Formats: sequence, structure tokens, C-alpha cells
Amino acid sequence: MTTNQNTCAFTGHRPKSFPWKYNEAARECVLLKEALSAQITALAERGVTEFLSGMALGVDLWSAQIVLGLQEKYPTIRLHCILPCEGQEIKWADSAQEQYRSILRRSSDVVYVSRKYTQNCMLERNRYLVDHASILVAVCNGTQRSGTGATVRYAQKQGREIFIIDPISRTTTYFPMNSVRG
Repeated sequence: MTTNQNTCAFTGHRPKSFPWKYNEAARECVLLKEALSAQITALAERGVTEFLSGMALGVDLWSAQIVLGLQEKYPTIRLHCILPCEGQEIKWADSAQEQYRSILRRSSDVVYVSRKYTQNCMLERNRYLVDHASILVAVCNGTQRSGTGATVRYAQKQGREIFIIDPISRTTTYFPMNSVRG
């Protein structure tokens, strides 16, 4: 898979970082998913056809489900699952594991950054996402000391186009391609 102008990657915090935690029925979570869906739909309307998900709990899985749900309306869009290692889901709740495996089965392809867990496999997965996409959609609360924060900073250094959705206000901040280099 090579980087192209029609490729978008996702990053975002895990459910434990949100006020509603794992309660996806919470009004705030439902509204955030709607904002995320609107952003993904706008990108599909713009001609983005390739979407990359790191398949972590929370934003990654939500984004993957949204992309799969949009395939009926936009048959050219494809979901690529970029996994840090085999078995990343093994300690998750049974329902989350079932959701994860269902998404993998319906995706266009699955890429393993590493077959076995290593200390850096999550970071390598996040860099792979940015390196293979021209656009990053991030659900980020501004926390710098997180995998999401590090991924956003890496995307900025790489000159990617970035959309940051605040999980509480659901406002989107836009950074055009090559707008921030550090």
C-alpha cells in the first residue's frame, strides 16, 4: 500500500479517556460518533476511497464501522485494517472481540505491522497509518502524552492534512496539508 491523496487514517483515544468510558449509548458518545460519521462522509464525498484503521478500542473501531456502513452509498471506498500485532484484542471483552473480528472479515485487507507483540508495535502501527495516508482524522482531547497525541504530532511533522475532532465539544479543527512542520 502506498501513500496517495485518496487515503485517510484514523486515530483517537480509547474509551477509558472519555467521560462516558465504555457506555456507547451515552448521549455524548452518540453525538461524537455522528460528528465522526459526518467527517468521514465528507471525505468520501470529496473522493477519498482508502481508509486505514489501527483497530484499537474506541475511535478506531467506530471509524472502521462507519466506513463499512458507508460502502453501500460509496461502493468504491475500502477499509484497510492496520494491526500492531496478532492478538491485540485478546484481553478485550467478548463483545468487543466479536465486533473486532467482524470488522476484520469485512475489510478489504489486513496488514500486520508485527506478528508478535513488541514494546514498539503500537507506535510502529501509528506511524504506518500516517506514512500511508495523506489525511489524518483524529479524535483528540489535546492530551500530549498519549498515542493519539504522538500520532497527531507525527502527522504534523510529515505535513499531512489533519482534522481534529474534540470529543467533548465535537468541533473540528482543520490543518491543511503542509501547514505545520516541526
